[in-house]
Amino acid sequence: MTLTTWLSLLTISLLGAMSPGPSLAMVAKHSLAGGRTNGISTAWAHAFGIAFYAFITVIGLAVLLEQSPLLFKTLSYAGALYLAYLGLNALRSKGGVAEKLKSGKAVSIRQSAREGLLISLLNPKIALFFIALFSQFIVLGNELSSNAIIVLTPFVVDGLWYTLIAVIISSSKWVNRLRAHAVLIDRLSGAVLIALAVRVFTTV
Repeated sequence: MTLTTWLSLLTISLLGAMSPGPSLAMVAKHSLAGGRTNGISTAWAHAFGIAFYAFITVIGLAVLLEQSPLLFKTLSYAGALYLAYLGLNALRSKGGVAEKLKSGKAVSIRQSAREGLLISLLNPKIALFFIALFSQFIVLGNELSSNAIIVLTPFVVDGLWYTLIAVIISSSKWVNRLRAHAVLIDRLSGAVLIALAVRVFTTV
């Protein structure tokens, strides 16, 4: 893989990571409710989900998804249902930032990591992202080194980006301001998650 090709891959990976959505809401939620370690755990578990999608694209399962509309729709609807579930919980402040801050309930690192991984694996937007954009890099070279770079680049970019978000959100300068608006954060994140779920159901 040439440097120019890798820079294109890096740019696409960065833009994908920076795109606001349920992943950002999930990292913010655990950074506030559990602290910096929980936020970072969420970030890297999410990155493993990203690496999984990159990996299946490399080995050709993306082609299978494109050629099997039923399989792809099943995956998309499952992801939409999960997004809607998270959104409803956030609107009711069940499992969201407000409830955990109000009750003082501890959030385990394992729970943070699990939710970070699931929000990544069950987000249809991520599946679409890799199927639509990453196929061009698969064509450019089938060497083991090139395939490894295709998988590792989005993994590292995603993990580092959300680690930065977790560090910023959990810093003492910001955390008190954000906690003061915990209920509003829950309501907004819930609305975003439900809107994304509705969009999937109406466009798939």
